[in-house]
Amino acid sequence: MRTRWIVLVFAAILSGALGGALLAPQPAGAVSKEMIELQQQVSQILQGQQDLRSTIDGNNAALRTLVQQSLDSVSRLSSEMGAVQKSVQEVQANTGSRIDSMTQQSQGLSDNLQDVQARVAKLSQQLSDMQGLLQSIDAKVSGGSVTGAGSTALSPTPGGAGAPPNAAALPPISADTLYQNGLRDLTSGKYDLARQEFSDYIHNFPNNDLAGNAQFYLGEIAYAQNDFKGAIASYEIVLANYPKSFKIAASLLKKASAEAELGSKSAAIRDLREVQRRFPGSDEARRAQAKLREIGASPAARPSR
Repeated sequence: MRTRWIVLVFAAILSGALGGALLAPQPAGAVSKEMIELQQQVSQILQGQQDLRSTIDGNNAALRTLVQQSLDSVSRLSSEMGAVQKSVQEVQANTGSRIDSMTQQSQGLSDNLQDVQARVAKLSQQLSDMQGLLQSIDAKVSGGSVTGAGSTALSPTPGGAGAPPNAAALPPISADTLYQNGLRDLTSGKYDLARQEFSDYIHNFPNNDLAGNAQFYLGEIAYAQNDFKGAIASYEIVLANYPKSFKIAASLLKKASAEAELGSKSAAIRDLREVQRRFPGSDEARRAQAKLREIGASPAARPSR
């Protein structure tokens, strides 16, 4: 029992010694070392923060430089695009002018062909009349209808004695010459002279087959000089006074084009659809369809079968 108390007292003394050793303040040298390490760590953190800030500032400067370069590139690209667009517009304008000139020339060639066909038909008619006259003369000669000194007595004709029956009704050669002069001056750009020649043709030969063509070309001259109201008036005369003219479809098409130039979109659409309705499958109908697309209108509906 006594031995146990001795052991307990000794254990208590040892525990107290250990506790005191643990709770006793550390030496000043250890504290100073930890403070130095802490200061070093704080310095390292501050240095890292400063390095990070320098890096961020450098990146921001580089980014601003890149943004400015991008803006400069966009500005140059916009300028170049503007120049390209201007060039394209000039090319389109020049191309449109060439197309108009070629269209006018092709129309002139088409009219020349139509003129040749009309002349061939007239010559064929004259040949038939001459053949009929010769047959009549042969019949009279063979029937013994001879007078006096062997001269043949011919019955009077509307054109005078011995003249072909339709000679008085045939147009003079000057009509063709006047018309050809008008076409030549029109295709060469002599609009004032061509206008006078076509006007003279209509005045002197109003019943000629090509009078409607002459009236159409008066409209073409006005159109070429941007007198769209005058052009519409000329085309309307063709449509009203020359229903059998070769230029009915072209007059209706060009009338619609002149109306579009004046801003009368509804009238232009109406006449373009009328071209498609009256002249399906023609070149004028195809051009009318293209013009409808150009002004943002739908083509005429096809008739149901």
